[in-house]
Amino acid sequence: MKIPTVILHTDNPEASKAVLEKRHPDLPIWTCSTYEGLAELVSETGAEVVYSVRFNGSQGFPRDVLVSSESVRWVSVAGSGTDHLAPWDSDHVAVTNAAGVAAEMMAQYVLGVMLHFSLGFPTFRAAQTRQEWLIGEVEPIDGKTVLILGLGKTGQAVAARSKLMGLKTLGVRANPKDTPHVDEVHSMSAVGALWERADFLVVCVPLLESTRGLVNETAFDHLKPSTVVIDVSRGGVIEESALISALDSGKIRGAGLDVFRVEPLAKGHRLWDYENVIITPHCSAVYVGWDLKSVEMFAENLTRYRQGQALWNIVDPARGY
Repeated sequence: MKIPTVILHTDNPEASKAVLEKRHPDLPIWTCSTYEGLAELVSETGAEVVYSVRFNGSQGFPRDVLVSSESVRWVSVAGSGTDHLAPWDSDHVAVTNAAGVAAEMMAQYVLGVMLHFSLGFPTFRAAQTRQEWLIGEVEPIDGKTVLILGLGKTGQAVAARSKLMGLKTLGVRANPKDTPHVDEVHSMSAVGALWERADFLVVCVPLLESTRGLVNETAFDHLKPSTVVIDVSRGGVIEESALISALDSGKIRGAGLDVFRVEPLAKGHRLWDYENVIITPHCSAVYVGWDLKSVEMFAENLTRYRQGQALWNIVDPARGY
């Protein structure tokens, strides 16, 4: 069995190391909890495998160290997105992700945003700040329609939760096929005819050249004024300028945003100011214990790597998933 040198590049190194050592006690395991320290550690150890968490946003992330160093042959991404590593040469380094490790939590986040708006919480919260006893009606979400862009593990989890709440589910995926809990599955090319049907628009697609700016001015022009937009994918899929324009003009009811084109979202950014926008710091997948569950998935895949078996969840750099 192979004995590769492994680096855990994470902001929770000791707990992650304890999980990995339990499964692979014979391996040399190093830890790094900063972006700037990774290059030196890879050089010193000649690490072959790196488990990588993007724990401090995109700025300064050591991409080149991971995908272009002489020694690293496998990068295991702790989450599902890999756009921060692109492009890479799959003949030189394999990249895997932890798709599915947070799908259920992200679906709960999406459902929470849906309920936040349907129960009128923004209106009641604004009235509370004015100490106003505002009598208002709330709306059930059963019978409404959710349009899910991307039917990977997260999108499918969103669909399952939505069906439990009585919603009609529309889904869009690159290669349309029957998908559990999705009433209608459409191709990306057909999305233009679907905007006007959505009461909730949920963005779950990876950030690719084909999805960059997918939700643009044209999309907002066709969404209903009652539509709530929810983004748990990657900043860049929604055109922020078009979103701001839609919010200013009342083209949509509101938005729940967990991701942004530049993270952290800068102080003074206009999106902070809207009462009908929920902003969270890219944390819809960050639940108690998620990191250890991700490391456990990595540990299982590491067993396959050591035995010369095919890795799970290999990402195709051309497709981005």
